[in-house]
Amino acid sequence: MSKKLPIFTLGVEEEYQIIDPVTRDLRSHLSKIVDGAKIILNEQVKSELHQSVVEVGTMVCRNIKEAEAEIKSLRGHIVNLADKQGLIVGGAGTHPFSNWLNQPITDDPRYHNIVKEMQDAARSNLIFGMHCHVGIKNREIGLQIMNQATYFLPHIFALSTNSPFWEGRQTGYKSYRTKVFDKFPRTGLPEYFDCVASYDNFLETLVKTNCIDNPKKIWWDLRLHPFYDTIEFRICDMCLTVDETMCIVAIIQAIVAKLYKMSLANVSFNIYRIALIKENKFRAARYGIEGNMIDFGLQKEVETKMLITELLDFIDDVVDELESREQINYAHTIMETGTGADKQLAVFEATKDFTKVVDFITGEFTKGL
Repeated sequence: MSKKLPIFTLGVEEEYQIIDPVTRDLRSHLSKIVDGAKIILNEQVKSELHQSVVEVGTMVCRNIKEAEAEIKSLRGHIVNLADKQGLIVGGAGTHPFSNWLNQPITDDPRYHNIVKEMQDAARSNLIFGMHCHVGIKNREIGLQIMNQATYFLPHIFALSTNSPFWEGRQTGYKSYRTKVFDKFPRTGLPEYFDCVASYDNFLETLVKTNCIDNPKKIWWDLRLHPFYDTIEFRICDMCLTVDETMCIVAIIQAIVAKLYKMSLANVSFNIYRIALIKENKFRAARYGIEGNMIDFGLQKEVETKMLITELLDFIDDVVDELESREQINYAHTIMETGTGADKQLAVFEATKDFTKVVDFITGEFTKGL
């Protein structure tokens, strides 16, 4: 008889675009949305580096249904508060045409310090992501899962790609957001660590030598969180719809649960070189789900959709226990109808009008609320 899985709690963070309904450009909300939301949502809403960004985060959720209800509620609250300011809200990894030079920085010592240190790399970091925390009490097991789950990051990322435009240009990428973020230090795929002691020693060394003032300034695509008992997946673009977000969150949770289940049986997933996984990450950023990635086991190129289907098969035996089959099955819809990037590109192809792309993004944001 198989052992019952523990509860893998979820926390989801989304970063929203605040948009002027007339110009369709990003617009500063002068902290009015954040201040208004704090009355209802307390610490679940935060300002970000740029004044046109609002970040929300769920409470700790026991399962995918709780997380979905929270995300719907948070999206609804922010839409209502924006509406009171005469503004609208959208979800994408980049804005189709906004120029970062025109977007004011939030007046906060933390952000002033980041800009002082990073200069234009920070000022130009006008991007929007979705992060997912999965609870794991044992940090040693958490670290081993982080090492193994890194292989799957390009698969998840490909499904989330939703930033094909940058400053009014078609970039040729399905996710240009990651190319913008690459300018920051301590980003990208995580290094391999053989134990928590070496991981903690690495963080302590960076703090001691004034590279960072706190361990949260490790902005990797996946990290064992320095303060919470979670593994945090940070690679995804901000999704158009709630359905897309919840599909990807459910897949992330299932990957952690599956790797945990394997650890109970003293089995582990292959660890591949980060340099190899980087090749798949590049392909995911460039082509989304439409290209090929490398199957390292077979040592050959295969269709990205085939690798994603194999991932769905790999996690299938934990999905029903997590009660997330409905959300995970939505991955087939994404593979049939395209990612956010594919849909944005289709709108632009049909209209040659970036404002119509923005209208599409803001229209999709409230779907299913």
